[in-house]
Amino acid sequence: MKKTIMTASALALACFTTIISSQDNSMSFFITSVGSGDGANLGGLAGADAHCAALATAVGAGGKTWRAYLSTQGAGGVNARDRIGTGPWYNARGVMIAQNVAQLHSEDAMTGKENSLTEAGNMVNGRGDTPNQHDILTGSQVDGTAFSGDNLTCNNWTSNSEGSAQAGHHDRQGGGANPTSWNSAHGTRSCSQEDLIATGGNGYFYCFAID
Repeated sequence: MKKTIMTASALALACFTTIISSQDNSMSFFITSVGSGDGANLGGLAGADAHCAALATAVGAGGKTWRAYLSTQGAGGVNARDRIGTGPWYNARGVMIAQNVAQLHSEDAMTGKENSLTEAGNMVNGRGDTPNQHDILTGSQVDGTAFSGDNLTCNNWTSNSEGSAQAGHHDRQGGGANPTSWNSAHGTRSCSQEDLIATGGNGYFYCFAID
């Protein structure tokens, strides 16, 4: 009887270990290492998604469906939080950023300079670095939804001049209405590459795998 119990326990432990080890903690979240080079003109959501996919493919992570964490406004507007799947999401070093959408938009999210890495696993310059590049384009409110009023998506990611885009601070430091928010700290000076840089960014945005 004792031998039977021990055998059953060992089998249960083995099954549990197999489940844990089979969990996929490969990269499913990153900050783009380069922007479009044309300010906040990303070619709309389709262009931004393609940019995410191209960067992921370049580092061997192209076997997933990648989506840019960007909201759009107006007719047919989209919330960034609705574009990125259900989680969990891991950075290039296998660190879980968030288990699900709710945690991602809470104080429990493992965002910040050390964990919000590029597709190559590198840290992005933050406040105190030269140059500061902590402004990450999102066009989103703190809860990941689109704004209903002012244009804060640079004409839905097609403008490189007039307008503004809401940006978050990947290092969760700085100024603005929500200085510690990774996704909604303040608006950019304009949509041009020069003004994105002057505000404290470089046209970077977040990418998430939905599968």
